[in-house]
Amino acid sequence: MKQILFGYLILFSITAYGQKAPDLADLVNPLMGTQSKVDLSNGNTYPDIALPWGMNSWTPQTGKNGDGWQYTYDADKIRGFKQTHQPSPWMNDYGVFSIMPVTKHMVYEEAKRASWFSHKTEIVHPYYYSVYLADADVTTEMTPTERAAQFRFTFPKTDSSFFVVDAYDRGSYIKIIPEKNEIIGYSTRYARSRMPNSKDFFVIYSDKPFTYTSVKAIMRVAGTKPQQLDPLEVQSDHSLGIVGFKTKNGEKVHLRVSSSFISFEQAELNLKRELANDNFDATEQKAKAVWNKTLSHIAIEGGSIDQQRTFYSCLYRMLFFPNKLYEINAENKIVHFSPYNGKIEPGYMFGGTGFWDTFRALYPFLNLMYPSINKEMQEGLVNDYKEGGWLPEWSSPGYANIMIGNNSASVVAEAYLKGLRGYDINTLYDALVHGANNEGPMTAVGRAGVKYYNTLGYVPYDVKINENAARTLEYAYDDFAIYKLGVALGKPKEETDVYKKRAMNYKNLFDPRIGLMRGKNKDGSFETPFNPFEWGDAFTEGNSWHYTWGVFQDIQGLIDLMGGKKKFVAKLDSVFTLPPIFDSTYYKEVIHEIREMQIAGMGQYAHGNQPIQHMIYLYGYGNEPWKAQYWARETMNKLYKATPDGYCGDEDNGQTSAWYVFSAMGFYPVCPASDQYVLGAPLFKKMTLNLENGKKVVINAPDNSATNKYISSMTYNGALYDKNWLSHSSLMKGAVINIKMSAQPNKNRGIRDEDVPYSLSREK
Repeated sequence: MKQILFGYLILFSITAYGQKAPDLADLVNPLMGTQSKVDLSNGNTYPDIALPWGMNSWTPQTGKNGDGWQYTYDADKIRGFKQTHQPSPWMNDYGVFSIMPVTKHMVYEEAKRASWFSHKTEIVHPYYYSVYLADADVTTEMTPTERAAQFRFTFPKTDSSFFVVDAYDRGSYIKIIPEKNEIIGYSTRYARSRMPNSKDFFVIYSDKPFTYTSVKAIMRVAGTKPQQLDPLEVQSDHSLGIVGFKTKNGEKVHLRVSSSFISFEQAELNLKRELANDNFDATEQKAKAVWNKTLSHIAIEGGSIDQQRTFYSCLYRMLFFPNKLYEINAENKIVHFSPYNGKIEPGYMFGGTGFWDTFRALYPFLNLMYPSINKEMQEGLVNDYKEGGWLPEWSSPGYANIMIGNNSASVVAEAYLKGLRGYDINTLYDALVHGANNEGPMTAVGRAGVKYYNTLGYVPYDVKINENAARTLEYAYDDFAIYKLGVALGKPKEETDVYKKRAMNYKNLFDPRIGLMRGKNKDGSFETPFNPFEWGDAFTEGNSWHYTWGVFQDIQGLIDLMGGKKKFVAKLDSVFTLPPIFDSTYYKEVIHEIREMQIAGMGQYAHGNQPIQHMIYLYGYGNEPWKAQYWARETMNKLYKATPDGYCGDEDNGQTSAWYVFSAMGFYPVCPASDQYVLGAPLFKKMTLNLENGKKVVINAPDNSATNKYISSMTYNGALYDKNWLSHSSLMKGAVINIKMSAQPNKNRGIRDEDVPYSLSREK
């Protein structure tokens, strides 16, 4: 039994006193970002007890069944321990069921079985969760594998100990098999997309025989009846099961749990393969070892213990989505349930991420640090296209109609351009071309307004296609990604030139009179009236001050439109010096993204949402890179902490965390489909990137401190280095980067033409 609560755990790094460095997994606080609500997000996360990219996760459930806010830090009762696949509360969940111990009385109802708990008795690690349930007088522990988990309940002395299995509503099944101490069932509940024939099959084994058994059906659809197949088997809208037994004081009851999207037989196979003969402690130690190994791809030295905890807590959040949806069958072949056609298909499948968020930094991070898992993800995208006819833009899983853009282009192109091989890239290129030139059903895939975009060079404001300016800007970047991939694959020049030309479509929305992007009507006139502080309308969860910078592929072209570098930098400065005023007319309410910008105290800089997160690094294009160094450090210090309120907005599948981790390295992927990262300045005295190819990137900044946050000078593999960018291909060969940090900026470094990062306008 663990004795120290996470909230009070004191962790030490290696010091002159010879104290041992902690396990990296124990530096993670899975409660970071859990103090959130609908109208103000501090992350909108939940404690994710799982393995990296595992098919299943587990979380304590404080919200009602079906509530996207399934765990909130301010809650005082736990309703169950839930298997989850939820990428965000806005997307909600699928493949769900829960387990809850109760005593004294047999209760099915959520509200009645819920128990008071306190964070003082909560122990939370990525690989282990424990909490004391006060009403039941039961301590619950759980530990995961990729597709299975183990539970350990410590019961009081009573002849009325139970645990409830809740298979949720919208169609579910439960069967209790007393002779095997087993419960099986399935859930069909899902929140997004369309998933024909979808079932999440689960099996649960207890090491204690059942002396009481019961099943219950709750019918929520008028005129329907449950199928009571026998006294211990039920199929209904909402099926539940309960088993009970007599327990001694302190008696431990163990459950072995697994699930499958394929069949009960596959769920049994997953359990046997992943749990084998391991007891609870052995599974926990294996899970901890996996986390320590995965996190150890990056080693840091220096910085405060709080900074170290924030770093690894962010890194932890980056290692879940998209999660594995594939399984290994009895013939040791990789197979998956297809959310597109409802069949069992060969090969990889992933789900649970929105490319609108994650193309920016999460996927670039995978390509840098974990390319092998992204190779699997690319193979999964091939199957998405073959089975569904499109690449998903938001897969949860399948095609969810939410957010905008065609950013699968960036995800696919970047992976290949940064060296991933061994999958069907030509099919993926065909998928990109198809998605770029067609509008899919309900705009969940492809490009809304594509006919206008391909003829006019923009999506018009006055044709009832919402967020038109944002779509135009994102399509232009996506066309750039397709252009670069086409060139790399040797596609005909007349074909790639189409996308190269479209990559310049951003220019069609720039209004030189105000120096900002603006919606444009079909006749070529700009939208009127226009308020650059209005959120939404022509833009997506942001305003013109945020989206004007969304020209990832051609910042030099944007500089030229603004009248040169001095005016460009002055415009960047204005983002921070303007007051945080806003117009929420379009949304008819102050959405949480607006409120988060308002309270951050950084002017119009809305770091809590994705559109502007790269903006700080644009100073490196404008000959004032020291301002990027300053504002990146300010943002890391001010807006991130390893605490329940530790994010400044939605965490969003690892993207907001990826910004922090890249920024702590000292560089950021402004244009993911290029070979370059734009420099900021590192956060720690030393960081070692242990690349999968066996090479190392060592970033030394021994003078780094709270005051020494500027780069005075830098060497790359021993040679003086003044550029404001690093090459991905060069980093992959291994590097030693030595940086001298100072309290005052070096305004003579990084200001030559050759120091500026890539822009399409400068391409020869």
